[in-house]
Amino acid sequence: MITHIEACRQFQLDTAHASYVLTVVDEGYLAHVYWGKKLPVADMTDLLRIDENPFVPSKNERDRSSFFDTTPLEYPCAGIGDYREAAFDFVDAHGCRAGDLRYVSHRIYDGKPTLEGLPHTFATDAEPAETLEILLQDQPTGMTVLLSYTIFPQLDAVIRSAQVRNDGPAAYMLNRALSCSVDLENECSEMITLYGSWARERQLDRLPIRHGKQRVDSLRGESSHQYSPFFALVAPQTTEQSGSAYGFTLIYSGNFFAQAEMTQHGVLRAQIGINPDDFAWELQPGATFQTPEAVLVYSEEGLGGMSRCFHQLFHKHLIRSVWKDRSRPVLINNWEATYFNFDLEKLKGIADCAAKLGIELFVLDDGWFGHRDSDNCSLGDWSPDERKLPGGLKPLTDHITGLGMKFGLWFEPEMVSPDSDLYRAHPDWAIQIPGRPMTQCRGQYVLDFSRAEVRDAIWQQMKQLLDTVPISYIKWDMNRQLTEVGSAALPAHRQKELWHRYVLGVYALQEKLVTNYPDLLLENCSGGGARFDAGMLYYSPQIWSSDDTDAKERLRIQYGTSLFLPPSAMGAHVSVCPNHATGRNTPFETRGYVAMNGTFGYELDVTQLSAEDAAQIPDQIRRYHAWGHLVRNGLQYRLGNPFAPSACAAQMQDGWDAWIYVAEDRSEALFTFIQMTADPNLRSRRIRLAGLDPERHYTYAWNANTITRSGAYLMQCGIRIQNLWGDMKGCQIHLTAVQ
Repeated sequence: MITHIEACRQFQLDTAHASYVLTVVDEGYLAHVYWGKKLPVADMTDLLRIDENPFVPSKNERDRSSFFDTTPLEYPCAGIGDYREAAFDFVDAHGCRAGDLRYVSHRIYDGKPTLEGLPHTFATDAEPAETLEILLQDQPTGMTVLLSYTIFPQLDAVIRSAQVRNDGPAAYMLNRALSCSVDLENECSEMITLYGSWARERQLDRLPIRHGKQRVDSLRGESSHQYSPFFALVAPQTTEQSGSAYGFTLIYSGNFFAQAEMTQHGVLRAQIGINPDDFAWELQPGATFQTPEAVLVYSEEGLGGMSRCFHQLFHKHLIRSVWKDRSRPVLINNWEATYFNFDLEKLKGIADCAAKLGIELFVLDDGWFGHRDSDNCSLGDWSPDERKLPGGLKPLTDHITGLGMKFGLWFEPEMVSPDSDLYRAHPDWAIQIPGRPMTQCRGQYVLDFSRAEVRDAIWQQMKQLLDTVPISYIKWDMNRQLTEVGSAALPAHRQKELWHRYVLGVYALQEKLVTNYPDLLLENCSGGGARFDAGMLYYSPQIWSSDDTDAKERLRIQYGTSLFLPPSAMGAHVSVCPNHATGRNTPFETRGYVAMNGTFGYELDVTQLSAEDAAQIPDQIRRYHAWGHLVRNGLQYRLGNPFAPSACAAQMQDGWDAWIYVAEDRSEALFTFIQMTADPNLRSRRIRLAGLDPERHYTYAWNANTITRSGAYLMQCGIRIQNLWGDMKGCQIHLTAVQ
């Protein structure tokens, strides 16, 4: 519920367990008052301390600068005395930087605004939304900012964005427009971020916040392997189950900026948005610029509560695919089975064996087009390689559909190889700076997707295949970042717009794809997990988490991902051992447990499996279809932490991980335990469950016995897991509430 107290010009946004409060101060300055545990509606403006030095400008004009530098402004500007990080910055007709945004008007309404050309959250009939819009203006220039705040009453999240409009007489250059800025005065003194690299995405960092600025960002043209567009502010005592947690993420897939700044007075300014480095956007009179949406989540139930809020919000109000709630087909991808070395008969053999084991979708990965015998050529030439596939794709798809399987295909639409017909015909279609050598990465360049004619050329090639053969699934890959960022279609003073225009172009083509083929299952990928962000979820219900399919590494990658993104979106496969990324051997059974903590599939040559491993596949598929709805729609509780140091002697987190998915009505649950490291002479562990109904009893099978325990017992006393023989051993238990 959104309440406006006219007497004190205060706005209070209340969700199920949280309140977000802001107010108009003195001469029209919008200030942040409170965000945290839910409070009764009341005048809270005393929290601003504006009745003490430096007071407000109308009472102390001589110290207006000090007012700006101490007041928790809701959308701070550059150049007028707030020396903390700004959210808004532009260059006026005089070439100067200053902004003084003041309140003009507001409106409160039922519903949720759409963002043209950008992914965005949406309301539903079952779960409506309420929105507050506040219009601010810089009077000397006519620049206006429309701040939008949306809440879904049952979720402790605030969706924020800003629309900048030039209502002045001259063109201005926008240099910075963040999606949100919020000043927090509370006990949160630690920052959680996710770092990584290729095959090692979303590793956990939790560090004390010092005075000054702590940030993660990307200037790679995508959200990146290196840092995720997410951070959380927590108290030192915050755990998985308890304590305050403030989470931030951006519904965007390009360059981002995420920062916490501890000021001279110990206040935290938290911000997230498009990275202002190397960004500029020309605004002619009457033109607008829309920022991506930021998602702000508050939890008093620790990191787990924060994550579950993100998961539910994205599942119910961001992912649109018809596959969101469906049991998705179990796929087999040929990449790690064959790489580029395959022909029609090899693929048929894998499909034949896979179909007999119950696998439902065959995905043909890289190497099927042009003359693609390696990653040095042919990107941009999306026609089948007749040497490998005589007659094109049809003989293969006929064979696969004849087996009762669906067919999927890999594309890398945003890229072009120097050795390709497309590049030879249109070298200017690649992103580049005139007169400067072009940097190759993986032997390829990036197409200028800001240009409609470039997108249309790729679209026509994709459409030709989609209309010719039965393609049920597409894996959309992107294997390199942007360099020498320049466009032949933009004038010199607008070249810095390309970073954002490129992302808008990617969104435009993916929107066209899912609109024209609504039943298509689209999985995004970027060299693994380099573009695993909320923006991509608007177009695809699942994203490839990492090119590292090693089960032990995946425990960490999938844990980090789940901090803010739903497990139902995590592409996860069973692959062969020794693993192709790490050389590690793990039991086939455990690989299945770990992959089921995601979308579930296989990436291997099934014809080369041992009889023992192959025999496990039908049962893994059965369990996935029987219990996969809990991963898609249930509530995840992380019971272990794969990043925790070994502490065998203390019987603490001694090399294990565990999680549980609980149905929203708490009628059933799926518990998984993984012993990462085997240690000698350890007694059994008691793993305490979470999320169950303490008043109900649950029955489950364990060690050939049927056991019934109360939810209270299972959460307080736990399930006893014997010390297993060997590293990376595990178990999976389905619990059902007794009627």
